[in-house]
This record gives sequence, C-alpha cells and structure tokens, in this order.
Amino acid sequence: MKKSVRLADIAKILGVSVVTVSKALSDQKGVSDEMRGRIKELADKMGYVQPSLMRRQASGKSYNIGVLVSERYLNSHDSFYWELYQCVVKKAAQKKCFTMLEVLNDEEENAALGPKLLQEHKVDGLVILGVLKENYLKKISDKAQVPYVYLDFYDEKHTGDAVISNGYFGSYMMTNYLFDMGHMKIAYVGTLLYSKSITDRYFGYAKSLLEHGQNIRDEWVIPDRDMETGVIGFKGKLEKLEQMPTAFVCNCDLTAGFLINELEAQGYRVPDDFSVVGFDNYLYPGICDVKVTTYEVDIREMSRRTINNLLKKIEGEREKQEIAIVDGHPVYKDSVKRL
Repeated sequence: MKKSVRLADIAKILGVSVVTVSKALSDQKGVSDEMRGRIKELADKMGYVQPSLMRRQASGKSYNIGVLVSERYLNSHDSFYWELYQCVVKKAAQKKCFTMLEVLNDEEENAALGPKLLQEHKVDGLVILGVLKENYLKKISDKAQVPYVYLDFYDEKHTGDAVISNGYFGSYMMTNYLFDMGHMKIAYVGTLLYSKSITDRYFGYAKSLLEHGQNIRDEWVIPDRDMETGVIGFKGKLEKLEQMPTAFVCNCDLTAGFLINELEAQGYRVPDDFSVVGFDNYLYPGICDVKVTTYEVDIREMSRRTINNLLKKIEGEREKQEIAIVDGHPVYKDSVKRL
C-alpha cells in the first residue's frame, strides 16, 4: 500500500518547518509568495492530500457544488469566464466534488427570485462567478441555506467569502511599466463604478500617476462600456479628447482589443502611434491582430482557493469571512513602444 505524504515529508525536502508548510497549504499569512508557490508545487507533485479530503474519501462522501453566472459574461467575447469556470470544475473534481452550472438571463436576474440550484436544494455550496445585480446578491445573502463564495468580485454590503485577482497592484504595475517605457501621457480605459474590479484597477493606475508626479486628467479616464448593459464600445469617445495620450491602461484585455480596433479604424497603429496594455491575459481569438501586453490573472490559484474555502465552510471548519487576493504577473507582448 502506498504510504501517504505527510507535511513533514514536504518540509524536510524544502528545509523548512512543518508549521511553514501547513501555513502555505492553508493560505495563512507568514509565508513568502515564492516559498508558498514552491511548497504547493511540491505538494502536488508528491500527491499530498489534505486531511479533510482524506476523511471524505474514507467515508465515500462528496459534495455538489453549484456555479452561478450571468449570461452576459458568457458571450462569444467574454470567454475568460468560460476558462475560469473550467478551472473551478477541475479543482472541484480534484476534491471529489461534482459541479452544476446555472446561467442567469437578464429577466431572472432582475426578478431576483434566487438561484434554482438553491430553491431546489440541489447543491451543498455555491460559487458566484462574476458580479450580479444588487437585488439578486441581497436575495442570496438573505435566503441562502448553504455556504457560498464570490469569485472574481467582492461585495462589502453582503457577508460572504470572496476570491479576487490583485487588480489594484496589477494595474499599478502595468502603469509603472508604461512610465518605464518613456510614456508620460497615460489614460485609463474603464467605466468607473461599473464593477469593483474596474474601479480597483483605476486606483492602481492613479497611484502610479501620482508617484510619477502626473495629474489625473478627467478626460483621460475613458469609459469603455454601457453602465446598464455592459456592452463595450468606443464610438465617438476618442474624438472628444482635446489631446490624445500616448498610452492606454485598459481594465481588461477585451477592452484593449476593442480599443485597438477603434484606433486602427481611425488610421492609427499600435504600438507605432499608441501603446496599449490590458489585464487578464485572455483575449478571444479574432478580436484584434495585436498581441496585447497585459497582467496575467492566476485563475488556477483563484479556483483552488475558491473550492478550498467553500469546502471548509461546508464542513464547518471555518466561519470567518475573508477576501483572498491572488497575485498575478505581467506578460510582455507587442502592444507597447518605447519612447
């Protein structure tokens, strides 16, 4: 019979304490990101299984995990959410859990009756993928009889765990990169207050500008989408600018792609005439021909933390609410020119 891997086995190979390994695998503070990554990578290679999963395997018990998402995130261009959903499914399967998907249309979301998965008592826990309308979130907060976790957004108005990417720091890094490349006239592209992620990324951009002694120009904070429908478009927006920037920090790669198309339609070229950076590192094929320099979101780690946190809540191992912020990293491609 194969011997199970212990925390001590991992600690011995890496030359760290068992406490350090335990903290890293349970996402507690006190471990550097570099060491946390090494510990998790080695644990996966060695086949380490967390005690809670071992207990479930021994008892033959598994859970049904519901995933709730609005259909507006699953159109042909926003397939970043399809990829994130697939990661959630894979991580759940690794924990011997089943997943069930419920896609909300606008009518269902506006009616705010709550997920059918909850009404019909089909799931033991729920992942809410992408921000939903306020009334719908309130319905879940008030009526949910099972634990739930917000993924890729957070809502301070309603209690609930959340797992998000580090949009603030990521946007800050990408703006700093444009300054390093010689740009001083930098715009932000994103509809403020449409979502917390767009607004968080704006604050990262603003921090970088202030640190480089640049004022934030109102006309260089350019909305990218309709506040009600979320439809992205730039018709007539660039023409209104009294002065064009030399570079654009976009809140996501999809926005970056549409912006590049608009610039090219007006006769400009990226990066020859303007530089553009994005966020996510996922752009649906065919949106634009330019490979966008961006900040890659670690969707695998986000999915892993989401499932782990949800299972701990289902099993009563954790009651404390938390927002887990997952770092990513820049990916340098072809959309930025040095001045």
